[in-house]
Amino acid sequence: MSDYILAIDQGTTSSRAILFNREGHSVHSAQEEFPQYFPNDGWIEHEPADIWQTVERSFQQVIANVDTSNDVVRAIGITNQRETTLIWDRKTGQPLYRAIVWQDRRTSEYCQQLKNENLESLISEKTGLLIDPYFSATKIRWILDNVDGARARAEKGELAFGTVDSYILWKLTGGKEHRTDATNASRTMLFNIHTQQWDEDLLNLFNIPRALLPEVMDSSDNFGVTDKETMGVEIPILGMAGDQQAALFGQTCFREGMAKSTYGTGCFMIVNTGDIALKSENRLLSTVAYRINGKVTYALEGSIFIAGATVQWLRDGLKLINDAGDTEPLARQTPIDHGVYLVPAFTGLGAPYWDPNARGAIFGLTRDTGIKEIVTAGLQSVCYQTKDLQKAMESDGERPIALRVDGGMVANNWVMQFLADILGATVDRPQITETTALGVAYLAGLKAEIYNSLEELEGMWQREKCFEPEFDKPTRDSLYDGWKNAVRRVQS
Repeated sequence: MSDYILAIDQGTTSSRAILFNREGHSVHSAQEEFPQYFPNDGWIEHEPADIWQTVERSFQQVIANVDTSNDVVRAIGITNQRETTLIWDRKTGQPLYRAIVWQDRRTSEYCQQLKNENLESLISEKTGLLIDPYFSATKIRWILDNVDGARARAEKGELAFGTVDSYILWKLTGGKEHRTDATNASRTMLFNIHTQQWDEDLLNLFNIPRALLPEVMDSSDNFGVTDKETMGVEIPILGMAGDQQAALFGQTCFREGMAKSTYGTGCFMIVNTGDIALKSENRLLSTVAYRINGKVTYALEGSIFIAGATVQWLRDGLKLINDAGDTEPLARQTPIDHGVYLVPAFTGLGAPYWDPNARGAIFGLTRDTGIKEIVTAGLQSVCYQTKDLQKAMESDGERPIALRVDGGMVANNWVMQFLADILGATVDRPQITETTALGVAYLAGLKAEIYNSLEELEGMWQREKCFEPEFDKPTRDSLYDGWKNAVRRVQS
């Protein structure tokens, strides 16, 4: 009999199910995209039914490939786009409103009001976060204030709030379990990362009833069992983590100073800070990296809102390319110092700027500028933004001792080499780049006792390719200075 772990990876543009064997290799997988909705400037929404149906179909496609006479799916892990906010009826499971996506900026004005009231230090001290529309608290408040009857129903205990992990768990278990894990809770702006509890002061500040909130569990824990009537099978759900923390875990960055950078829709660079919730002086976030057996490991994180979404925009918005794979040959034809800078602030700027009102721009256009320069500038923008995070981490005294990369964009060798060049640091690409799904499979596998320890998992990580920096310092500094000038020009 072979032991398998099923990872559900619910992302911003698609849902996936991946079946991993004990060695961490993908055996079967299924993926399905779903639409995003943009009802107003800066508003981004998902239909909850789209989220669930794509998860369910992907799940069923993978389960159909399991030979139950020889194979056992021992556990399920759930990883998810973080901060995205749903509220639903506890009896019917019917959502009150579309899911408000992490990138959504509709609460910018309210966030500014909180800053004007000098509340940022209070919130930051408790949560490790900055006041920004990115996080869940202001989205919850918006739904309660803008959907008829929502607040009264919430106060009666009729409604449930969840980030996407909680919603999927609810659906998988047939409405039996309303839970989340400490990593996802730490992204709501309602969770005290020091006490590991929902914070009454913050609930009062945002006027959010305690009855809405899920139970907070370890990242490797007994979350429940899939409902046989709903899913056709009963499998224990034993792992849960927000996508970026799951990727950190999948990259086995278990030692203080180890870092990973994920290049998906956005870009997220996280460095393990051990048992210390480091207070950033450079507008980075302190967050829960993972919690196992009640022990919390913390991390310092820089969040970039637009990374792979830049390539998507070049393809679907400007129609400059037909496929993401077209970008690498175009970049190889383009001089490094072509003079064009694309700042992809389509939904504002994330760390370390935190400017929700900034908007995207392209600078340095001349009559000689063509498709390849604009495409190359888009790729470079992702690397420049990572450099912003690296500089901020260094200023906070946490220079990463190693950078491990993952996500869709890391398949592009040109981007990875430019990243190493602009960072002046070694970049390691692992053999298994599906590290988000792998991380939550590892968390579930630990609870299922498929794996015995973090040390065992650490020994399973393997490098596929190492990118060493080739630029000299003057070249690196000159290119980065041009980027900083471009960013200054888009800031509000």
